[in-house]
Formats: sequence, structure tokens, C-alpha cells
Amino acid sequence: MQPAKLDLRIVQGATLRDTLRLMQPRLEYRPVTAIGGSPVRLTVDHGLAGNWLAWLEGSTGLQGLNRSTRERPHRITVIDESTLEINALSAFGLAPSGGQLIYKPPVDLAGATARMQIRAGIGGALLLELTTENGGLAITGPGTLVRTLSAAQTAALTWTEGVYDLEVEYADGTVQRYLQGKVTVSREVTT
Repeated sequence: MQPAKLDLRIVQGATLRDTLRLMQPRLEYRPVTAIGGSPVRLTVDHGLAGNWLAWLEGSTGLQGLNRSTRERPHRITVIDESTLEINALSAFGLAPSGGQLIYKPPVDLAGATARMQIRAGIGGALLLELTTENGGLAITGPGTLVRTLSAAQTAALTWTEGVYDLEVEYADGTVQRYLQGKVTVSREVTT
């Protein structure tokens, strides 16, 4: 599997906290049996363990609900095993129906560790390392990593550019690189 390219911008002096979703390459398709409410709630046997990203196709009666897998997915909140919510949409006064939920299942991170190194170019000096051991990365659920740097940590950065990759090591010793990209630090003006 080819790692995704995702550049990272760090704002010096501000807390960095972002959530990364690691997905399997295959798609799941689940029929939607009801749509309604404000925000929109979908009744669907979804199989998701936590909040995720998903697309919908084939529904009628609500503009903006359908998105192909070539478009940005919706942010989905899991309410229970058969109910999902899309907070960005409202079905108030409308009667949407049908369609299917499409998503890529989360990567199983049980027993795994994660590491991310930022270097001054490929093969260059190590500028920063975030791991599940040092608290810079946290596995918070299936397929979900949270990357964190405190405001004090970003304020102490003395470099402005680098490159990174993010790898996951599974309990069996298998290592998979999921992300890579450029890193830029936006210099702090107000101190």
C-alpha cells in the first residue's frame, strides 16, 4: 500500500492537535433505511465502532447528502449501532430517503504502536519525534490516531521546514507507513 501524502503545517506557539483516520483500502456498502431530523440522522446497520468518515449515494430529497467516493466524505457521528448523525446537514421540513452508506473500514490498531519523525530533508537530521510512547501520538480507537504538540513545544521549535513519515508497528512486528509529507512551521509573531 502506498502511503498517503498529507502535508503538515505547525503554527508556532499554538497547540497542535489533529485527528488522523487510517482506513483499509476496501469499501463497505450499507443500505440506509431512514433519513431525517435536524441534524440529519441516518438509520443504517453501519458496523462502525466510533465516529468516522463516510459517503452517501443514491438518496433522494436532500441536496448535499449524496457524495461520491471521489469527493470529500461526511464526518459521521455514531449515535448507536443503527444510528449515525451528520451535524453539517439538516432535513428539517424535508423527506429524504434511500441510498447507501459507503465507508472504508478503520485499520485495526489494537496492540500497535505508532511513530512519526520529522527530519531536515530525507535522510537529514532528526528535528522532532512523536510516538505513542512519548505522548506525541495516541491511539484513541479503531483506525484513529491523535497527533499532539503543546503550545510550549511548538513555541520552542527553531526550524521552519522538514519532511515526515508516520509508521505503525503491529504486535507481530509488521511495519506499515501510512502517511508522509512536508512540514512547515509558521513563525509566531505574538509572544
